[in-house]
Amino acid sequence: MTEAKTSAVRLVNVMRHFGAVRAVDEVSLDVYDGEFFSMLGPSGSGKTTCLRLIAGFEHPNSGQIILHGRDVAKLPPYERDVNTVFQDYALFPHMTVAQNVGYGLMIKKVPKADRAAQVTAMLDLVRLPGLGDRKPAQLSGGQRQRVALARALINHPSLLLLDEPLGALDLKLRQQMQVELKNIQEQVGITFIYVTHDQEEALTMSDRVAVFNGGKIEQIGSPAEIYENPQTEFVAGFVGVSNIVSGAAARQITDMDGTFSIRPEKIRMVALETPTPPDSYGVVGRVRDVVYLGMHTRYLVELVTGSDLTVVQQNLETTSMEVLAAKGRQVKLVWRRDFNRVIAGERG
Repeated sequence: MTEAKTSAVRLVNVMRHFGAVRAVDEVSLDVYDGEFFSMLGPSGSGKTTCLRLIAGFEHPNSGQIILHGRDVAKLPPYERDVNTVFQDYALFPHMTVAQNVGYGLMIKKVPKADRAAQVTAMLDLVRLPGLGDRKPAQLSGGQRQRVALARALINHPSLLLLDEPLGALDLKLRQQMQVELKNIQEQVGITFIYVTHDQEEALTMSDRVAVFNGGKIEQIGSPAEIYENPQTEFVAGFVGVSNIVSGAAARQITDMDGTFSIRPEKIRMVALETPTPPDSYGVVGRVRDVVYLGMHTRYLVELVTGSDLTVVQQNLETTSMEVLAAKGRQVKLVWRRDFNRVIAGERG
């Protein structure tokens, strides 16, 4: 028998509009205790407004915002057991790292010795031991972000909100911090709600992901569910790269009408004479473009219907010269039938 999950956050038909713009449009969702939950979507999709509604920086026009069983929709931020970490860190430049981290405890009048011990423990947790006497200006971007995280966590909130906190970091540091953030979340056991437009961040760190579009949620699921079984054309196109096939191309491949998606890495590019296995689709095309990306190569293959399919293959045994020579070549594309994902119609 599976244990029932407890909701840390529940949104019920939440609406937030600015004039005629429905930034959040009747959104309902549950975030469970101890979960790393990501809100993923492009700019203007409603994810940040949703986070601000949970934090109390915005108030809904209608609907309920329930934190651990309590409707907080009309309460100010300081009456919610929530802390927020922002992209710009929002550290006090004139204070040391230790003073920044311990600021919340100082406001609560925690004794100095106890405060110092908690600050030391928190700096150890975020892997910044011995840096308490430095000023924020003496730290790297990644270190400043860890200080902001430590400052939020030291208050032991029941819920931590993170608004694109890694957006200002370079790619390598961002990837490193993704792993560290998830490790920290697992250690402290606090519910994290993370806002991002970066699909890799959402897939790397999250227990579940909500994909936002136009103020609504298109799909909620685990990273694997979202990636492997996109329910709408938007999710298929936004989360990773996906071929969306419909019309004449879909009929040519499957002998059926409708729309389906197929991920580029699921397709094998083989010689024309290669037989198509009985459990697979096979279609002939011409390599229209080749993009060599080091570890893998992206091929754009034009079908006889005029549609294109993108194919991604790892460069296991090929050189850059060999893959570039494929441009203009007639090839056969083969993939298993069960890799096709039928796409539902657009939301009404």
